Amino acid sequence: MPSETGTIVSVHVSLGGVPKLPVPRARVSPAGLEGDGQRHLEFHGGPDRALCLFSMERIEALQSEGHPIAPGTTGENLVIRGLDWDLVVPGTVLRVRDVTVEITGYASPCSAIRPSFADRDSNRISQKKHPGWSRVYARVDGEGEIRAGDGVTVDGRW
Repeated sequence: MPSETGTIVSVHVSLGGVPKLPVPRARVSPAGLEGDGQRHLEFHGGPDRALCLFSMERIEALQSEGHPIAPGTTGENLVIRGLDWDLVVPGTVLRVRDVTVEITGYASPCSAIRPSFADRDSNRISQKKHPGWSRVYARVDGEGEIRAGDGVTVDGRW
């Protein structure tokens, strides 16, 4: 049952573009995950978009609809299981180990992630068209290592 606590299923990085590939762990700082890069900095990256997060339950639901989406294919850095994704909205603060993560906004779908959708319509994860199905961007306060299996807790609102 979704709640205010969850678990990181996987951590993903790429030098730029998608898919982001799984790594067992990565160092995180206000600049994002070590080893992760973005191609279009006007849309991705920077302090308010240091991380992109998505729900494993949402990915599984999309797979059951017939979409070939998988963790990392839509550019997310952290895939989380167990959190009530409806609570993961701008202003929400999450805690992963000693790192605080503040949700800053919704990640708009782009053409690069179209192959993750059976009909190539990436708007299936648009917050405007399908509220609650979007990936989210986050700012990072602190530094540390994040790895698959780490707990994630909703720590309130900023």
